[in-house]
Amino acid sequence: MAVDLISELTWRGMVSESTDGLREALAAGPITAYIGFDPTADSLHVGSLLTMMGLARLQRFGHLPIAIVGGGTGMIGDPKPTQERPLLSREDIERNVAGIRPQLARVLDFESTTNPARIINNADWLASFDLLGFLRDTGKFFTVNYLLQKEAVSRRLESEEGISFTEFSYPLLQARDYVELFDRYGCTLQMGGSDQWGNITAGIELIRKLRATKVHGLVWPLMTTASGTKFGKTETGTIWLDPARTSPFRFYQFWLNTDDRDAVRYLKVFTFMSAAEIDALDAATAEHPERREAQRALARAVTALVHGDEQVQRAERAALVLFGEDIRTADVDDVLMVFEDAPSTELSLPADGMTVADMLATVKLVPSKSEAMRLLKSGGVYVNNVRASDEKARLTPADAIGGRLFVLRKGRKDHHIVKLLR
Repeated sequence: MAVDLISELTWRGMVSESTDGLREALAAGPITAYIGFDPTADSLHVGSLLTMMGLARLQRFGHLPIAIVGGGTGMIGDPKPTQERPLLSREDIERNVAGIRPQLARVLDFESTTNPARIINNADWLASFDLLGFLRDTGKFFTVNYLLQKEAVSRRLESEEGISFTEFSYPLLQARDYVELFDRYGCTLQMGGSDQWGNITAGIELIRKLRATKVHGLVWPLMTTASGTKFGKTETGTIWLDPARTSPFRFYQFWLNTDDRDAVRYLKVFTFMSAAEIDALDAATAEHPERREAQRALARAVTALVHGDEQVQRAERAALVLFGEDIRTADVDDVLMVFEDAPSTELSLPADGMTVADMLATVKLVPSKSEAMRLLKSGGVYVNNVRASDEKARLTPADAIGGRLFVLRKGRKDHHIVKLLR
C-alpha cells in the first residue's frame, strides 16, 4: 500500500493537477474534502464511479469526505462545452437527489466512528441567498476577465449558441460552496475531474480573499477508453449504477468486455486491489489473454462494490445462459435478466404442443413457416441453446425452462423469448 494518499492516487493514475503544499497538508493530520455530484438524473453512472472512488480512497486514508449533491447548483447546471443544459424543476432535482444518496452509501462509510462520510445538499445555503447579498459577498470578488478564461466558458463563447448569464454564473455558485463548506465543516480540499479545475481554483481564490486562508484542490484525468471513445458509453447507452436502469448482469458484462488495453488501468482506478494483485492479473492476462482474468476480476470487484456479492453470483450464473449448450435447467429469472432487451411473445400452447416451425412463424422470428422449415434443415435454429433439427418434434411445457420459457434463436444472435401462458 502507498504510504500516503498522494502516492496512492499517483500510482493509480488519479492525479492530473494539484495545488502546492497539498501533500504536506494531508500529512499534517486528517482533513475534510469534498466532491460535488450533479443531480441531472435519479441515478449516477459509471463515470461518476471514478469520482466516488476518489472520495472513498481519501476516507480510507483517515480523512473526512463530503459528498455534495447539487440541489442548488443543479438548478443552474455546470456549463457543457457545446450547449446549454436543460433546466430541471425543483421536484425533479429533489427526486434525483433521493436516488443518488443510496448509491453513494455503497462506496462511502457513513457509519465510521472516526471519520464518517457526509452527504450534504448545497441547496441548504444557495437557496437562501438573496440576489443583492450574493452579488456583494461573492460576485464582487470575480472579474469578468477571470471568468472568461475558464475553458468551459471560452469554448461556449466560440460556439454559435454562446452562453447564458445563468451558466456563466455557475463558477460563482461552486466557489460559494467551497466557502460555505470551509466555514461550516473546516473543509480545505476539493477534488474532481480535470474539467473541474477552473471551478475548483475559483473557490480556492474566493476563500483566499474572504478568509485569508490557503485551501487546496486536486483533479484526476478524465476517463476515456484506449480506442478514444467516451468511457461509460455503449451501443445501448449509458451504464447506470441504478439496477432498474442497468441490470446487474449488463453492468457485469460491461466490465467483463473491457478492452485488454484498458483492463489494468480500470483495475487501478475502480477497485481497491493492491499493486501486487493488479500486477499478478496483468501478467496472467498477458500470458493467457483468452482467459480474460483481469477483466473477470474487474467485473467481480466493481459489480460487488455497486450491487453486492449476490448479484455477482447471479451475473456469473446468468452468463452461462449465453454460452451454455443446454439451458433448460437454468433459472427463469436469470434467463429473463440475460435477455431483457430481446423481443418476447406470450403464447398459449395447444394440448399436444407446437412444432418448432409453427412457433418460429407464430412469434414472427421468421416471415413464414416455409422459411422456418428451411432454417431447420440448414441447422440455423436453436431452442434453449440446443440446435433443433427434427422438423416434426413438438414443443410442450415439459421442454420449457422452468416450464415457462423458450429461448428461440435464429443464427448466432437473433433471439426471441416465448413466455408460456398458463
